[in-house]
Amino acid sequence: MDELAPGLWHWTAFRDTIRRTVHSAYVEPARTLIDPMLPGEDDGGLDWFAEHGPPERIVLVNRHHLRHSARYVERFGCTVHCHEAGLWDLHDKGVRVQPFRFGDELAPGIVAHRVAAICPEEAALHLADARHGGALAVADGVIRGADGELAFVPDFLLGEDPEGVKRGLADAYLRLAETLEFDALLMAHGDPWVGGARAALRAFAQRHAGATAA
Repeated sequence: MDELAPGLWHWTAFRDTIRRTVHSAYVEPARTLIDPMLPGEDDGGLDWFAEHGPPERIVLVNRHHLRHSARYVERFGCTVHCHEAGLWDLHDKGVRVQPFRFGDELAPGIVAHRVAAICPEEAALHLADARHGGALAVADGVIRGADGELAFVPDFLLGEDPEGVKRGLADAYLRLAETLEFDALLMAHGDPWVGGARAALRAFAQRHAGATAA
């Protein structure tokens, strides 16, 4: 478990279904998990959360990130939340999922914002906390490339119109970077960007908005 900033925890785990290492987060002051996998035994597993203050809720940035939510629900009685547009795919997954809308405050200091470029329920979570300058958690649109810089996921993951999806992502990320305060960027499929993340995301979005419109 890696504490990126006071009360903001991050960890990675291997997800068998996609054969990839994925990323999860826990906002300890708000008792909120984001896209949770189970931490490894070396990190304490579920017992880590029992020792640090048990989670009360789970928020999914899209419907595909239910991951190990059922284990947390069983242990801690968490509620699970996904944007209402993704609930159609979650009714038979073994846990009850509650809907939210873009603009909702899901927990103290955690607000869901619209991205909806890859899928209709795709959200970004703004984690407002003056102790660490804020953070933004995003779904599958942006990762860290081999050089460590921000990058889009490969085209084959972006559907039948990857350039159109990239335009939608760039527009959404630019809007978020221009209107929200955050210093860290949490990605479901990439290492966190800690320090200067707002400027980095703005530059990335501006660059690709221009490229995809050309």
